Amino acid sequence: MADRGVDLAALPKEVREHLAELELELSEGDITQKGYEKKRVKLLAPFVPQTQNVDVSIQLTPGLSSDPTSTPNAVPVAAPRQHRAHRSGGTRDDRYRSDIHTEAVQAALARHKEAKMALPMPTKRRSAFVQSPAENCTPPDTSSASEDEGSLRRRQAAISAMLAQNLQSPEYWINRSVQGSSTSSSASSTLSHGDGKTHNHSQGQTNVLADVLAHTRIESSSVPPDITSSVPQDRNSRVDMPPNIAVRGMSRGQSRSSMMDTAGVPAHSRVSTKIQQLLNTLKRPKRPPLCEFFLDDSEEIVEVPQPDPNTPRPEGRQIIPVKGEPLGVVSNWPPALQAALARWGATQAKSPALTALDITGKPLYTLTYGKLWSRSLKLAYTLLNKLGTKNEPVLKPGDRVALVYPNSDPGMFWVAFYGCLLAEVIPVPIEVPLSRKDAGSQQIGFLLGSCGVGLALTSEVCLKGLPKTQNGEIMQFKGWPRLKWVVTDTKYLTKPSKDWQPHIPTANTDTAYIEVSAGSTLLFCTTVSKCLSCICVRTARVALVKCRDLHWAMLAHRDQKDTNLSSLRMLIVADGANPWSVSSCDAFLNVFQSHGLKPEMICPCASSPEAMTVAIRRPGTQSAPLPARAILSMAGLSHGVIRVNTEDKNSALTVQDVGHVMPGALMCIVKPDGLPMLCKTDEIGEIVLNSRAGGTMYYGLPGVTKSTFELIPVNSGGTPIGDVPFTRTGLLGFVGPGSLVFVVGKIEGLLSVSGRRHNADDLVATALAVEPVKTVYRGRIAVFSVTVFYDERIVIVAEQRPDANEEDSFQWMSRVLQAIDGIHQVGLYCLALVPANTLPKTPLGGIHLSETKHHFLEGSLHPCNVLMCPHTCVTNLPKPRQKQTVGPASIMVGNLVAGKRIAQASGRDLRLIDDQEQSKKVSQRFQDHSLQWRAQTDPDHVLYMLLNAKGVAVSTATCSQLHKRAEKITAALLERGGINTGDNVVLLYPPGIDLIASFYGCLYAGCIPVTVRPPHPQNLAATLPTVRMIIDVSKASCILTTQTLMKILRSKEAAASVNVKTWPNIIDTDDLPKKRPSHIYKPPTAEMLAYLDFSVSTTGMLTGVKISHSAVNALCRSIKLQCELYSSRQIAICMDPYCGLGFVLWCMSSVYSGHQSILIPPMELETSLPLWLSTLSQYKIRDTFCSYSVMELCTKGLGTQTEARGVNLSCVRSCVVIAEERPRLALTQSFSKLFKDLGLSPRAVSTAFGARVNLAICLQGTAGPDPSTVYVDMKSLRHDRVRLVERGAPQSLPLTESGTILPGVRVIIVNPETRGPLGDSHLGEIWVSSPHNASGYYTIYGEESLQADHFNTRLSFGDTETLWARTGYLGFVTRTELLDASGDRHNALFVVGSLDETLELRGLRYHPIDIETSVSRAHRSIAESAVFTWTNLLVVVVELSGSEQEALDLVPLVTNVVLKEHHLIVGVVVIVDPGVIPINSRGEKQRMHLRDSFLADQLDPIYVAYNM
Repeated sequence: MADRGVDLAALPKEVREHLAELELELSEGDITQKGYEKKRVKLLAPFVPQTQNVDVSIQLTPGLSSDPTSTPNAVPVAAPRQHRAHRSGGTRDDRYRSDIHTEAVQAALARHKEAKMALPMPTKRRSAFVQSPAENCTPPDTSSASEDEGSLRRRQAAISAMLAQNLQSPEYWINRSVQGSSTSSSASSTLSHGDGKTHNHSQGQTNVLADVLAHTRIESSSVPPDITSSVPQDRNSRVDMPPNIAVRGMSRGQSRSSMMDTAGVPAHSRVSTKIQQLLNTLKRPKRPPLCEFFLDDSEEIVEVPQPDPNTPRPEGRQIIPVKGEPLGVVSNWPPALQAALARWGATQAKSPALTALDITGKPLYTLTYGKLWSRSLKLAYTLLNKLGTKNEPVLKPGDRVALVYPNSDPGMFWVAFYGCLLAEVIPVPIEVPLSRKDAGSQQIGFLLGSCGVGLALTSEVCLKGLPKTQNGEIMQFKGWPRLKWVVTDTKYLTKPSKDWQPHIPTANTDTAYIEVSAGSTLLFCTTVSKCLSCICVRTARVALVKCRDLHWAMLAHRDQKDTNLSSLRMLIVADGANPWSVSSCDAFLNVFQSHGLKPEMICPCASSPEAMTVAIRRPGTQSAPLPARAILSMAGLSHGVIRVNTEDKNSALTVQDVGHVMPGALMCIVKPDGLPMLCKTDEIGEIVLNSRAGGTMYYGLPGVTKSTFELIPVNSGGTPIGDVPFTRTGLLGFVGPGSLVFVVGKIEGLLSVSGRRHNADDLVATALAVEPVKTVYRGRIAVFSVTVFYDERIVIVAEQRPDANEEDSFQWMSRVLQAIDGIHQVGLYCLALVPANTLPKTPLGGIHLSETKHHFLEGSLHPCNVLMCPHTCVTNLPKPRQKQTVGPASIMVGNLVAGKRIAQASGRDLRLIDDQEQSKKVSQRFQDHSLQWRAQTDPDHVLYMLLNAKGVAVSTATCSQLHKRAEKITAALLERGGINTGDNVVLLYPPGIDLIASFYGCLYAGCIPVTVRPPHPQNLAATLPTVRMIIDVSKASCILTTQTLMKILRSKEAAASVNVKTWPNIIDTDDLPKKRPSHIYKPPTAEMLAYLDFSVSTTGMLTGVKISHSAVNALCRSIKLQCELYSSRQIAICMDPYCGLGFVLWCMSSVYSGHQSILIPPMELETSLPLWLSTLSQYKIRDTFCSYSVMELCTKGLGTQTEARGVNLSCVRSCVVIAEERPRLALTQSFSKLFKDLGLSPRAVSTAFGARVNLAICLQGTAGPDPSTVYVDMKSLRHDRVRLVERGAPQSLPLTESGTILPGVRVIIVNPETRGPLGDSHLGEIWVSSPHNASGYYTIYGEESLQADHFNTRLSFGDTETLWARTGYLGFVTRTELLDASGDRHNALFVVGSLDETLELRGLRYHPIDIETSVSRAHRSIAESAVFTWTNLLVVVVELSGSEQEALDLVPLVTNVVLKEHHLIVGVVVIVDPGVIPINSRGEKQRMHLRDSFLADQLDPIYVAYNM
């Protein structure tokens, strides 16, 4: 143990406390054994006696040698090599041929077909993604001209025993058998298109969901939600009642479980069936199998897994550098290109140097060596002498010049190139820009700027074709420097003077030209279809082609039967290094061998922009052996080793050699990552080359140049093999027998996933073998990887054909997933299809990979189909937490040992009140008595002032006026209502003084008022059922309302939603009789009910709580003391007055404290946004109360519009947001910053917190300290632990204090399961003890035992005498450095979230608001989001504020951000219109109602993606 030799008792107190805390974390499962030991060793290291002379970490690791010599320290550690930005080959034509034939793909698909797993097809709104006309989006695509173009060579059926015996020599992996026509004849086999049948994915499955629903009670109610908005689809919709509402008469556990199990969803729901299909697919074993989970350590989220002992490793000897044959020295050879041109221009002036053909194969022009020399000479003279003045020339030797010429005009390019060389300026060839938004145009502009290019050479025809502005000037391309364009046609050139001669240099190392390595600069003619006839007519000896050209030549052969290729000596395949080129060569030879083509004439070569030509196969003779072939295991290649494929013939890769290393060159194979160590003979590595015939540097990039062009390989001991510098080629391969070079891939296409390497071209070939012709274009597939959750994830993007339907596309995508999984043993993360001709292209027509990846990550790809498969490929998630059962007493003892205090806090003592309050105590025991007392003592004091949208006071109420109006309502109740004492009376009023007078009228009559939000006249169908339900549940005897609302309740429109004939007695209070009641009711005891408070919780439950007179009195007294409210004060209230603390502030606080309340109905802000803030400025209000909805409305809608109105908010001392949720820190900070210029103090804005069991627990007052803000580690929070971190720490969550605890209130943090008290480092349920706790839930069943569980419960350990109420909210208490009014350190209460809404996933506790915050940041078009779970699947609903074209862009972004920040896999992503997510009157999301609507298929989503 680490404490051996350490006296624990002698350790400092801080160290012992840390050790005790570690022991507690280990006992509760919040830290792994490894993390515990690591931290313990770190703590004890300074106190270990030095005489032991042994490192502490070694003592903890048994089996490790303590011999210092056993640690090799001779190998220098080098930083990982920076990845170079290799340029793709423009058209990506090296991927058109595939060696994976039909049998391999079909075998892989057959294995998946046996499992009969049904994949749920995404749901897409029919109106979305209208396909553009075919003529607009389908360009001429010659790559897809044939349905059977994928003629591929079959693999060998078996591997000889001799090849399998010796695995250490590459000679046994090379197949030198003659590849005759019998083995190549299968190359003409066509791709399989499947059986063409549409499989029913919902058949043959065991529907577990149906079994669950069969044993549960299904309730289906058609009651719509309560939306009080003129426009139902508006974002400001107020939803107070879900369709299947739960009445609070059952325990929290029962209600929660019943809601989770049934949710009012019929068993035949379409959404539920698809979710069940998704669950069934997730039962498949993952690849690779999760034999070992990653551990969620306290310091690292993901640990590196232990290496698999079965992983193949290289076993051969270290490779020896391969030398090319000596380069002969010729004395009379020209020393430079300029000298060669001068010689041939003089001695062979009439010999043709270049002949250009048109599309029919006819010659356009022939450029002789004499013309090339003379024109180049004219251009050089013009550049140096005619572009500027003699004293100020435009160009000087060594300047860089851009060459902008089309591929169809190679003659002009030749003249410009050699003219620059003769003028001693450096040419920079680039592609012709077609538009300002060309993909990669900005990178080319950056290159030109970094090279200092200010001049561009082009032809007259090309100049006319460049995009122009309205003034006729050439458009300034994005990112390009300002260029001067020079036309190099002959008529614009000047003949040099007789005394001018160009400088012909000798051989040197000066820069000749700069090649753009971000894209292809190879020039090729567009007359490939006539290539064969040109070879025949002109008896060409050498032909330079690519694999794509071979394919097109085979297509053209149908029209030319008299082709004769016997004159060919070499058919150079420029991209022969492509592993799949062997199939193209075999197919071409199979067709044209009868036309004179000899097998030994096919010469594949390997090249790269850095090293130029690396190797080339020389033409052989008829007696010479055929080129070598290697049949390699793709599984071995993924681990970087060479293995003969003996297990699965369907996952083999056949490659051909590319000849020997170039003469005079030296080649090595080094490890592609890390230290450039020489590979072993059976190991795949990067080919590095030392040659004089290659590139020398990256212009302007000395650091990358050193790591690429000045590489020194080292041996296994880390010693350099010499001082000769090598150049990285970017090619992966090995050296076979006879020093033959084999290439298996490129660095730029390497995808490293979970320690295995996969080639992008291999994945493309597999995808193209799965019926691609019907669904996608063959040449338009992009494969790349993105980093998500500490590993690379593979993404495939392809262009979909316009005539492909949704079902065919989904079937193809599903089969591609299965084929790649079966053949390559790797899972795809995302497969996306985009409309035709929408992927970013290179100037030569290929797919621009980096731009495509950029569009994917920023959400601007706009796919039309997306299939996410995170469950298959994300295998490094932390191990699910296993909860340990720890008793409350153990937690208590652990906290004491660790020195942690019990998490509890309290406000000021209510008993410490002054004499004035004591004299009023008797008269104000009841709220109605307070009004009567004020009407007698101060009858003319104005208590209330109601403002309209114009800011005009439309109604006021003095103490006397309010008392008299309440008496009239009492008389009307007793006369017309026929009610008895204790009956419930519904108050149905808009926000105003009538609501207040009716409330006190009910108290005078001895009735129990029930405030209900009135229905919206324009949306009765959605809002009236909620009113009806509250009236029925409360068993109201009558309804007090206005004439207008009474007419609405009895209207025909209302009859369509509810039964209007069964309303209770409705009393209109607009015209009241001028009568006083015979008597005013006096409650016998303060424990009598004062009113019922009904509200809809965020979980969709209708809860009515009973509030007694004593609770009202205590609450009003606490608010008065906290906010220092007196008769001389004015406050402004802008919030709904129907429930919670808002109702108390609106109706009761002013009557108790005597201050004046200015009432601003929130609905008035919809027509006059500045109303609230203008009122604060006009009346110089010091204290104001509002809701989050009001604050959000002002923040988003107002901005700085209030400055013109002369608004000054410097008078505001306290702006309190009333809510029953976690404080919205981002919104309050935005509000403070936005109105800071208007004088609003940032200290003024604060929040309050209340719950159903206690309407006001926290409220920021005037005497307490400012609210504190802390940063909590989110990883710890998911384990119900609180660890404070610094601002800006990774995985940190900012939380602000919910206000100062009210006087008379005590809170304690309790474990909701064990009901034992917790320490201040734990997250637990907030329990509250207060005189103004609610009395219980109002229930028509009278189940008092269930009420006692929430309102009268005791701790299981510790203080078991105090009665507490359970708030249902999770939070924690921490002691801050601030001081409270009594001078003690302030205990701050932080609310984290509702217990009922937490998501239990992977054994951890997640809060929806945290996930939703991350989702809302993922894309600019996400207006709002909500999350919930269903059958252990995380469902994310996203509101799309942009166009529907962006809907599918959100699916991968949402999946990425949730996986990255919360370590969760999203099961379903739902894209909906703005305003679909329901919110209640307090601006809180009703996620359970949203879940019920989703499962009942009532959302009308834009798109629903089921992540596989």
